[in-house]
Amino acid sequence: MEQFNVFTYKRKFILIGALVLLVLLSGCGVSGPNATVDANTPGFFNHYIVYPFVYLIQHFAAFFGGSYGLALILLTLLVRLALMPLMMRQYRNQQKMKQKMDVLQPELKLLQDAYRDKKDAESKAKMQQEMMQLYQKHQVNPLAMGCLPLLIQLPILSGLYYAIKFTPEVAAHSFLWFQLGRPDIVLPLLVGIIYFFQYKATQIGMDPMQSKQFAFMGYLSPIMMTVFSLTTPAVIPMYWCVGGVFVILQTLLAKKLYRTKIEPVATVN
Repeated sequence: MEQFNVFTYKRKFILIGALVLLVLLSGCGVSGPNATVDANTPGFFNHYIVYPFVYLIQHFAAFFGGSYGLALILLTLLVRLALMPLMMRQYRNQQKMKQKMDVLQPELKLLQDAYRDKKDAESKAKMQQEMMQLYQKHQVNPLAMGCLPLLIQLPILSGLYYAIKFTPEVAAHSFLWFQLGRPDIVLPLLVGIIYFFQYKATQIGMDPMQSKQFAFMGYLSPIMMTVFSLTTPAVIPMYWCVGGVFVILQTLLAKKLYRTKIEPVATVN
């Protein structure tokens, strides 16, 4: 299981690196509190990812009679629906990998116990070799953890975020009880509640030990989102609320669809 965790950490580092790169790209060509993005804005990210969303926001708002709130809700749902097949596929692959690891775990533990007192380099190399043979026997590939769906959705969701931020008409528009361009006190609380239930949804059916490992971030994330939302224009926490509710429903659906266990993998002598 330790080997499996190493690959999981590597996957996290890849995603963090991609996020840093995306932030650098998003800062190219647009800056300042009154910055906007249009068809002439330089930069690949702004021109080909952010601007199409700005265009859709403006046209959806025109369709709804000038309601940028409804336009943003519709666009957020459409983007989430478009990404849903990727996320469902990723969840299915993660479940298959987890179930295979559950089958593999007893043999892996026996192997680790056999080499527990052997600290020399030759024994460690032999243990690694036998461990890889176990992975092959059970058709487990720790590297195949589904980074691609996350790498695809990252620029898309970030593009939508910056489109909302850089559409000047949004800030002057009112929706329901709040003005989209000013901070609101109620929406941050809703964000915290929604992200807390989003965390709880991911815990359904999870191993208790694994659940404890994610508990700290599970409680910290809603608090951080709430605090951050208190100082941002209300349109941002509204966007997070809509996306958060969608993710909760998507998670519950995925857990229901992929609850059944896969058949045991045939062993190779």
